[in-house]
Amino acid sequence: MSNSVDAVATKSALRKKFLHYLFPSVIAMWVYSIYTMVDGMFVGRVVGPIALAAVNIAMPYVNFVFASSMFFSTGASTIISISLGKNNNKDANEIFTLNLVAMIVFSLTISILSYINIDKLALFLGATENTLPFVISYLKIIIVFNTFFIVSYCLEVLTKTDGYPYLAIIGVVLSAITNIVLDYLFVIKLNRGVEGAAVATGISQVISTIFFFSHFCRKVSKLKLTKFKFKFNTIKRIILIGFPDAITELTSGVVILLFNQSILKYIGENGIVSYSVICYVSTLVLMTMIGITQGMQPLSSFYFGKEDNTSIKQLLKMSFKAITFASILIFTISIIFANEIVNIFISKENLELFSYSVKSFRIYSFSFLILGYNILISGFSSSIEKPIYATIISLSRGLILVSIVLLVMINMFGGSGIWFTTIISEGLCLVISFFVIKKSLIYINSNEPDDSLEIDCS
Repeated sequence: MSNSVDAVATKSALRKKFLHYLFPSVIAMWVYSIYTMVDGMFVGRVVGPIALAAVNIAMPYVNFVFASSMFFSTGASTIISISLGKNNNKDANEIFTLNLVAMIVFSLTISILSYINIDKLALFLGATENTLPFVISYLKIIIVFNTFFIVSYCLEVLTKTDGYPYLAIIGVVLSAITNIVLDYLFVIKLNRGVEGAAVATGISQVISTIFFFSHFCRKVSKLKLTKFKFKFNTIKRIILIGFPDAITELTSGVVILLFNQSILKYIGENGIVSYSVICYVSTLVLMTMIGITQGMQPLSSFYFGKEDNTSIKQLLKMSFKAITFASILIFTISIIFANEIVNIFISKENLELFSYSVKSFRIYSFSFLILGYNILISGFSSSIEKPIYATIISLSRGLILVSIVLLVMINMFGGSGIWFTTIISEGLCLVISFFVIKKSLIYINSNEPDDSLEIDCS
């Protein structure tokens, strides 16, 4: 009887700890989504539909920058959490410092390369004669702030790893408020258009970076900057673990690029405007699912380091329940309030474009019921240092399946088939995810190396 009571108490404590990480993670990801959504709202309603389409065309590059941060943040968070679970604070601090230095060097490199080739970059992203000036104007500003985008997000994730998830909320909310106020100032008051929106977003990232970096300079932080030796194996380990989450974000940009090009060919520029609205909402949904996953990941890695398999499986079960609840709620809201959601970005006065956008958005919304499970299973695999499992899911859902399905749907149904692509590709990927979670649970139960899918990161 005593063992049963202890088990219930342990599960209750674990649930509280999970919720303690879950809500800050989801809220933080919502706020990150709001950055781009606010830009879209101001640009779409104040500057016009062509400018809104231009920001969407530039979005794959923003996804690339965000994915670059995930390369470092997810991998470093996982390894640091495992080290803390083993009470090895010295290794945790060395990994923290090495990761920060490597991240800054990487971000500066891609900023220089991007700025030198900005015209080619804009054309590669799909800028048309009408949108090219807007795309270049937006990218020029974003590129200047690349380092702050990458460092800010990584430090926010590591703040949660350090045991301060609610401090992460304060940081991202502070950044979001800065972005909204500056968007109003630059876009509306100063009439700076897409440039103003980009400057507002960039400055908000500077504020966020300063806030989070100051936390790690405080005595209360377990993670500190320290002397370190450059270890290629550690960087390799960080990147391999972060690769699946980075691919999830990066392929979001690739999908936007593929969809933009297909829509331009088979529907036209009005279709790009409709897809812009879908992208903004889809990003919010994606970030919600990533937030739930990130609420689970540090704890899963911590208990993996402690070899507490019971807690790991309980965390996974709680995460599945959270994903199910979020998926049903988001889908219901999207269907019922489709008109109101689209009206945030497109005026009802443009009746034909508005009606088409609402119809397309409702079709696309069915994918919201599925994508969360694929993201969760991929993230769980990363948290137990099974990056190849997670990579299989990320590449399948984000690149391989969606590309194949998009081609098939266009050939079968023309432009209208584009809007059904995501729900079909996510459904096919879910089959793969079920096989992956089965393999992951076998690994957890046996706690022995699995030669068939194991990568040696040591």
